[in-house]
Amino acid sequence: MESKPTSKHIHWKEKMLNSRLLNAIAALSVSFSAATLSGSVGKAAPTSDWTQWRGPERNGTSQERGLLRQWPTGGPKLLWQVNDIGDGYSTPTVVGNRIYLMSNRGMDNEFVQALSTQDGKPIWTTRVGNVGNPNQNPPYAKARSTPTIEGDFIYALGSDGDLACLEAKTGKIRWQKNVRAEFGGQPGEWAYAESPLVDGDLVVVTPGGAQATLAALNKKTGAVVWKSAVPGGDPAGYASAIAVQGGGRRQYVQLLSKGIVGVDAKTGQFLWRYAEAAKGPAQYFTPVARGEYVYGGALGVGGALVRLKPAANGVAAEQVYFIRGLPNGIGGAVLVGEHLYGTEAGGKLVAAEFTTGKVKWQADSLGWASVASADGLLFIHGVNGDVALVEATPEGYREKGRFTPPAQPSHKKAGQFAEMSFSYPVIANGRLYIRDLGTLWVYDIKASR
Repeated sequence: MESKPTSKHIHWKEKMLNSRLLNAIAALSVSFSAATLSGSVGKAAPTSDWTQWRGPERNGTSQERGLLRQWPTGGPKLLWQVNDIGDGYSTPTVVGNRIYLMSNRGMDNEFVQALSTQDGKPIWTTRVGNVGNPNQNPPYAKARSTPTIEGDFIYALGSDGDLACLEAKTGKIRWQKNVRAEFGGQPGEWAYAESPLVDGDLVVVTPGGAQATLAALNKKTGAVVWKSAVPGGDPAGYASAIAVQGGGRRQYVQLLSKGIVGVDAKTGQFLWRYAEAAKGPAQYFTPVARGEYVYGGALGVGGALVRLKPAANGVAAEQVYFIRGLPNGIGGAVLVGEHLYGTEAGGKLVAAEFTTGKVKWQADSLGWASVASADGLLFIHGVNGDVALVEATPEGYREKGRFTPPAQPSHKKAGQFAEMSFSYPVIANGRLYIRDLGTLWVYDIKASR
């Protein structure tokens, strides 16, 4: 069924169109990553766990099947809810019977914690540092990054640049360093929001700045493997690096303050830049990649696709299209089949052909929202707090249910702009995890048990 927008959604949408609010949204962004998709490198084996930012393949998609195709009125069954996990926008990761996420209590205690999937009770908590840039505007400084789980270890980046490797079982820190101090790192006004990329023996992060715009460290020891001084010394954006095979080179692709760049995965050598994706007021839409094609969203403007080709001095990024109104907004995008799904500046959910940019449909849905996919379905978490289920089809907008989670946390409002629900939905082991600031809800979305 197609849902008609209510007066609440219309009023909210009009506010979101304000150009200053686009900056505010970016200010509050957690690491808004899409990732390498089918046909790209670094793919993990299929799993029902959600091991890192945007799932096992860093693409916002779970391989689970047998999920509910239609939600009952009021939404799927709520298994449990906890309201005291600490402040933050960090999206959970789920491995086995544990949930891992980052939170903060005040400005002096940003931490990684492990919770039980059975009831949300804490198992361990480990402080990693302070909250970064506490005097930012709007004044909503808090934990943003999502921990990456790889084997028996967790890799987490605090908003003040504290990168740590922890034991998943106990939370004990194995090694730690601060990317501001170590690399002369330069985050944006709203501090670090990136979720570390673990690729083989490397942990890849984006300190920003002229000395080490991107850096790769040995995941076991934290030793520096290479530093990439990208021309222009871009400050870090609010996205996360992804691994791509294109133009004959294996590379890490990242959105920085002056454009999307690619650097060689082995050496950190700068390969290419595409500046059009940095047209918006803030840069947080992590590129979506399939094979040699890379898609980037320019906040409040549009979306672009480039094709990576071999070049004499590295790799050339040839523009395929740049089209206004394609997915570029909060919450990233997912690629299901040949179509891309995500929200754009006006708050509409958009379905578009990946290779041509042709829009198949637009719908108001929940307004600005984050998105994940599984079993041919889109799981939508609006910044207004609502949750919706939509069929992932280019044929039209087909909503299969929506609900408002109960007992939502209060959102502060400083001046014109209030806090919003920025955490992405997570699908793991037949469950849907929704976070909003200090509250976590867990729903049963399996069709049968």
